[in-house]
Amino acid sequence: MITGIKGGIQGVRIRRAAAVTVTAGAMLVTGALTAAPAQAVTAPTIVAKGGYVMNNANGKTLYTKAADTKRSTGSTTKIMTAKVVLSQANLNLNAKVTIQKAYSDYIVSKGASSARLIVGDKVTVRQLLYGLMLPSGCDAAYALADKFGTGTTRAARVKSFIGKMNASARSLGLKNTHFDSFDGIGNGANYSTPRDLTKLASSAMKNSSFRTIVKTKKYTAKTITKTGSTRTMATWNNTNTLLSSYSGTIGVKTGSGTEAKYCLVFAATRNGKTVIGTVLASTNATQRTTDAKKLLNYGFAKLG
Repeated sequence: MITGIKGGIQGVRIRRAAAVTVTAGAMLVTGALTAAPAQAVTAPTIVAKGGYVMNNANGKTLYTKAADTKRSTGSTTKIMTAKVVLSQANLNLNAKVTIQKAYSDYIVSKGASSARLIVGDKVTVRQLLYGLMLPSGCDAAYALADKFGTGTTRAARVKSFIGKMNASARSLGLKNTHFDSFDGIGNGANYSTPRDLTKLASSAMKNSSFRTIVKTKKYTAKTITKTGSTRTMATWNNTNTLLSSYSGTIGVKTGSGTEAKYCLVFAATRNGKTVIGTVLASTNATQRTTDAKKLLNYGFAKLG
């Protein structure tokens, strides 16, 4: 009897062990068929008061921080200045513009960033665009607004050009954006948001001339003086240091100002994927670049 009981107990143990083995095997099979969930990418902390990043291919949002809060944009405004110029019908980039004293007086009175244009020189529209986007020349911005606005006076032409900037913003659906200047030195109503500026830059980057300009690290222009001779202007260096410090950077534009603080609209392409974004109101030039790098790394990690 005792032997029979032991045998029965032993049989139960064997059956239980077999059941456990089968269950474990099923778990192993299930695990092999179901991939482990991807590890979540931790969103970075940035110093800038506002930030936004999106997948340039489809406009999908990848990161937001106060992305729809209106702020002063500084010279990132010049993205729209360039876009309006490049959108002109029958645009001739080789057309020459004579530099007026008014442009020089303007940058002196505002203490503004300059392309160091020389009064009387004849500069092409293409050169003015480089002077606008690389050294962030407010004199170049003024020259372009004067050239491509309509009206019988300079003031009327500038007003007309700013009107074109706002019309372009409306056509792009930028509901939180308004311009009251051609260069970002606003008069109380020049503002945008990280989301809107990113969408603006994404649209501008569809233009091949714009793409070529904003990814250029340095550019030297030869201009015609008022006496007809040729002058080699000083080399313009791009204020966007990401071009030299972050692999894959393709643009776009810096901005700064007392109210705007330090801003940067940025874009980079890696492995065929483009991430584009904006930081507004960072604390200094170095920090805005650090903020942008964090957001670019995060954007690419999200895209995989």
